[in-house]
Amino acid sequence: MRSDLHIHTHESDGLLSVEEVISLAHANNVQTIAITDHESTQAVSKAEKLAEELNIKIIPGVELLTSYRGHEVHLLGYFNNVNHPLLQGRLKEIRTQRTNLAHDMVDCLVSNGIALKWQDVEKEVGADGAVTKGHIMRAMYHQEDGNSSKNWREIAAHFRPGGVAHLPYLNHAFEDAVDLIFSCGGLPVIAHPGLLWDPQIVFSLLAYRPIGLEVYYGYWERQTVLIQYYTEVAEKNAIIATGGSDYHGPSGYVKLGQIDIPYENILKLRDYLTI
Repeated sequence: MRSDLHIHTHESDGLLSVEEVISLAHANNVQTIAITDHESTQAVSKAEKLAEELNIKIIPGVELLTSYRGHEVHLLGYFNNVNHPLLQGRLKEIRTQRTNLAHDMVDCLVSNGIALKWQDVEKEVGADGAVTKGHIMRAMYHQEDGNSSKNWREIAAHFRPGGVAHLPYLNHAFEDAVDLIFSCGGLPVIAHPGLLWDPQIVFSLLAYRPIGLEVYYGYWERQTVLIQYYTEVAEKNAIIATGGSDYHGPSGYVKLGQIDIPYENILKLRDYLTI
């Protein structure tokens, strides 16, 4: 049975609406999905209603940007129910913080001669989502005045270390995020560990508390080797090994439901969450 536990919608930085994501999952014969928008769970309840008619199981989720030793670490949270007031209150705070940081990123770009208006960035954002560098990058890409490159790598370089708009979000400590997810009845899972600035740091992250690890992930070079490696890491250090496409829309080369995740891992996660 096909599953995908890492999907974004237009409620954060995905390109498709909730309706389009559910329709695509159905068309691709994906039976279990998790909507994991950045700092937002607004898509979850709508997804649950739509999926019920199509016999698709929804695992409620969210993706949090956290900091560890001065670097960004992405953390997935999976829940039975995402409506816990503590979770929702913190997500609202983070969305505000990340939007303010995005303002600063745009100011840095403009100060360095890149023609960009905040209004253009806002057009890329869902109704309740935080504004992130992903939205800024899309706004730059969609500009029609010829002042921004159509090369994604050149655009992305502005936001990497050394780039003019590199302003990492460091206001949510990894440990605090893990504790938050547990306190709201969820399971924290380290997202795409192969993309960490220092791959060895995964062992320190997993040592904080017993959590999960995203093992089956598509946007890695040497995908087969890394999946095997992180499978072994998870067997020794994590509660559950999860996976997903990190789907943001049709422009990505990894498609929704494309990553093979052992179904017993899906059942183990559902059992943990009592879904």
